[in-house]
Amino acid sequence: MASKPHPPLMKKHSQTDLISRLKSRKILGVGGEDDDGEVHRSKISQVLGNELKFAVREPIGLRFWILISAVGFTVMALMALVFPNQLYEVVFEEELSRTNISIRLYGGALLSLALIMWNGLYTAEKIVIQWTLLSEACYFAVQFLVTSITLMEIGILPNAAMLLLLSRVLFLAVTMAYYYHLGRKPKKI
Repeated sequence: MASKPHPPLMKKHSQTDLISRLKSRKILGVGGEDDDGEVHRSKISQVLGNELKFAVREPIGLRFWILISAVGFTVMALMALVFPNQLYEVVFEEELSRTNISIRLYGGALLSLALIMWNGLYTAEKIVIQWTLLSEACYFAVQFLVTSITLMEIGILPNAAMLLLLSRVLFLAVTMAYYYHLGRKPKKI
């Protein structure tokens, strides 16, 4: 009994065959809209659904606060980069006698923080929002300390500097409140 050799098998590469992939997805029922108008990317997301209870619960006003912070950081950064002498004069009520490169470097650092704020505004990931708030809180705390020490060294206390210090304490409190609220575990219902 001689065995008859089998013809060589022709393999079909379904990954590269677009029509085959579309047919497979249609059979599985993914890729198209369901009755609710949702488009599912996989069978798992179709079975599990996209429930709102799985979404991050954000505190009221969080996105608005991040927007205000991003705009504020951007404006201050541009002022420090373009008009360093005027920015120093507004805060310390005296003319800058030294080079203004330090103020411009401050503006560059603020611009970097502004980019983090803009990124935090458009993300849905809780950890990114938390790190955004934490970096903002660190900035406010460091600025409060540096400005306080500088004012003690100079020996003057201008009204603009006092307003700056009070605003930094307020901004730090608001930012830390959002950070704390975002990090809390949700209550079981």
